[in-house]
Amino acid sequence: MNRTFIIGILSVAVFATAIAGSPNVQTGIEVLRDRAFDLLQGKRVGLITNPTGVDRQLRATIDILFAAKGVSLVALYGPEHGVRGDYAAGDIVDFYTDPQTKLPVYSLYGKTRKPTPDMLNGMDVLVYDIQDIGCRSYTYISTMGLAMEAAATQGIPFLVLDRPNPLGGNRVEGNSVEKGFYSFVSQFPIPYVYGLTCGELARMLNDEGMLTGGIRCSLTVIPMKGWKRSMTFGETGLPWVPTSPHIPHEYSPLYYVSTGILGELGVISEGVGYTLPFQLLAAEWINGAALAAQMNALKMPGLIFRPITVKPFYGRSTGKTLQGVQVHIIDPDVANLMSVQFHFLEVHHLLYPDKNPFTLADGSRIGMFDKVAGTDKVRTAFAARMRYEDVKELLEGGIGEFKARSKKYFLY
Repeated sequence: MNRTFIIGILSVAVFATAIAGSPNVQTGIEVLRDRAFDLLQGKRVGLITNPTGVDRQLRATIDILFAAKGVSLVALYGPEHGVRGDYAAGDIVDFYTDPQTKLPVYSLYGKTRKPTPDMLNGMDVLVYDIQDIGCRSYTYISTMGLAMEAAATQGIPFLVLDRPNPLGGNRVEGNSVEKGFYSFVSQFPIPYVYGLTCGELARMLNDEGMLTGGIRCSLTVIPMKGWKRSMTFGETGLPWVPTSPHIPHEYSPLYYVSTGILGELGVISEGVGYTLPFQLLAAEWINGAALAAQMNALKMPGLIFRPITVKPFYGRSTGKTLQGVQVHIIDPDVANLMSVQFHFLEVHHLLYPDKNPFTLADGSRIGMFDKVAGTDKVRTAFAARMRYEDVKELLEGGIGEFKARSKKYFLY
């Protein structure tokens, strides 16, 4: 028998065994369906969702609720990228009609980011079902919080269909947002990596007075079944749907945390525009081998850096030959993800002191860096000497207090 054929059979068998042995994690929409949609019976429902709102057979929550007996789905609300994923990152989304259901789709990523009273007119309940990535700067949780505020103002119950945090439920990294730096990419006073599911976060926002003016909505969370805080997304047995074009894989959120803040400066490529979004750090002037040697000499737990040469297909470095390092997260349980970009900046400054990304970046990109970081203190403290040790305490100082405060909102 052909050797390749045998290997193929074995690969299929291993894959099938892995799927069969995967924990049977049920997301909120699946749990609600098993309950015959009891909380939505006889009600006019508005749904905030996007392509990640699916069951394990990849059937959209839109279509599930639209077909559900006794449920009247009457309006859809789209965050960044739209309800069916028809828009690119940053594209302004306007009002439109969903071609499959003919339902109105109200944009929450255009002129309006919080549902207006007119958008919510006649709604009996507002439902949220979006897969998040567990990072503060990712805009879906901002959409959720603003929608909770709107629901509270209009006296409309808010229902969150819970989903896994792909970074797990134990990882907390980074500083909280400071006054003066709240924005759509840092909407709430939480760490950069907050270690909660979207349902748990909704509970914390509601009960800790983190919504504007301390307003509270009538909140219900439909918890998952079978999820544990220690799980990677791969261990859930659930299919991964890209949460946006540059988060294509279940492991992409880990890399987003590692390089995404630095990428905001627009000087060093973080891999967006190439096939490895957020998995590399590169520039035209870098010698990849020299950089990798210096990065690996730091012996950062759970991390290895490989020299890489790339030529981006689109974006700011289209067609340019860049060298740098590919980040390999070997053991996420011990890796400090957020520190990667700052260690890179430190080593990069030693090798290329005349290529300081903070001086090469324009003012708007500096402003965006500070917004994503939730403060300007990270940038100013680091830029003074370009050493990670100068921001380590700032990035880690409030983690213990947040962990203690957030624990009472755990559902798992």
